Amino acid sequence: MSKDGKPLMPCHPARARELLGNGRAVVARQMPFTIRLKDRTHAESEVAGVQLRVDPGSQGAGLSLTDEKKEIDQQGAVVTVRRGLVAIELQHRGDQIHRSMQQRAGYRHRRRSVNLRHRAPRPHNRPRRAGWLPPSLRHRVDTTFSQTARICRYAPVTEIHVEHVAFDTHAMSAGRPLTAIEYQQGTLAGTEARAYLHAKWDRACAYCDATGVPLNIDHVRPRSRGGTNRISNLVLACVPCNQAKGNTSVEAFLAHRPERLAKILQKLSMPLRDAAANATRWQLVEALSDLGRPVDTWSGGRTKWNRDAMGLEKTHTLDALSVGQLDHESGDAIVRLPGQVLVVKATGRGSYARTTPDRFGFPRLRRARGKQHFGYVTGDLVRATVPTGKWAGTWSGRISVRARGQHSLSTSAGRINVSHANLRLLQRGDGYGYSSRPEPARSTSRKIC
Repeated sequence: MSKDGKPLMPCHPARARELLGNGRAVVARQMPFTIRLKDRTHAESEVAGVQLRVDPGSQGAGLSLTDEKKEIDQQGAVVTVRRGLVAIELQHRGDQIHRSMQQRAGYRHRRRSVNLRHRAPRPHNRPRRAGWLPPSLRHRVDTTFSQTARICRYAPVTEIHVEHVAFDTHAMSAGRPLTAIEYQQGTLAGTEARAYLHAKWDRACAYCDATGVPLNIDHVRPRSRGGTNRISNLVLACVPCNQAKGNTSVEAFLAHRPERLAKILQKLSMPLRDAAANATRWQLVEALSDLGRPVDTWSGGRTKWNRDAMGLEKTHTLDALSVGQLDHESGDAIVRLPGQVLVVKATGRGSYARTTPDRFGFPRLRRARGKQHFGYVTGDLVRATVPTGKWAGTWSGRISVRARGQHSLSTSAGRINVSHANLRLLQRGDGYGYSSRPEPARSTSRKIC
């Protein structure tokens, strides 16, 4: 960042260390690591701008900062070269929110019945504003928007590219194409059932877990025995399993493997929850439009096409890097991958409850009204200097505060107890936990689709 607090172009970590060592910059933020120059304003800097690419998903999202330049290849043609600068993997906590809402509903239902207060349940008596989403789905939109807005504050983002893809769950459930008025009870967002099955069955054979081989769509209940094309009757099967099963029923085919049969039948009955969660893409695009940057939307098919052509692995961050226009048949290429991925996990900011309930939902313990103890709050990023003992040394991580001042610090080696006097605040807790992981290396072979 510049002296006046405006975003500049990202730099290499070695350059950042040099600026900090020479006293020309100070640390503005730890996660994501940001420095602020002390001797240069935004007007004195040359800022070309970068692109932010987003790959939203039901369990997480990938965000990638890139820059694109026009270069001349060996044949004299002008090609686009894309470089990945920063990679962020955002992990949602929608499942945790869903479980908490179910637990709260169970507590309330039991308390009402135990106290013998007769009142008919009123689940539908509260009006909902237009665009309302369940809390577990609203969380996906809010956290992705929050991280995008934060990146826009620290990087000169000029364009936002979002993968805009969903599964047509209504048509897949019906097992036939739907038109016109039939879509009043579902979402019109046509994507082939094959793409959904690959996501549901983790790109593996349902009968033998084989991966990396051609997979066919198999009818669990064969068509010759009255089976339908509904998505609840379809699985992925490798060629040997598909041929071995033929037109026999799945019960007969897996009679000697009851555990596998039970697993498949259970997974077939699962709702299309993850696919339906992708309906939040519309509200995400609307929210991102409020950031004042142009938002371009792209299909998931184009993302997969780019990723396969560049020989990249299947991850959220590499999917985000592959979002957007890339004419690799004409020579366009991704020439640089970030070596490390910043993993941002949504942890929340604690509970508003003033009591700890027992297993029946009744108050058991009263919680402290204040969340801050000795200047620290649970979730703060700190650096601990332990002078003596088994854990002597310097440690960094997130803390869980205790009223007596002996806080619990989460480190790479485990949790340790540290006195508040030995702590130094690095960054206030913002509801997220941070870690890092290496990005998978590029495959040696490039597949041109």
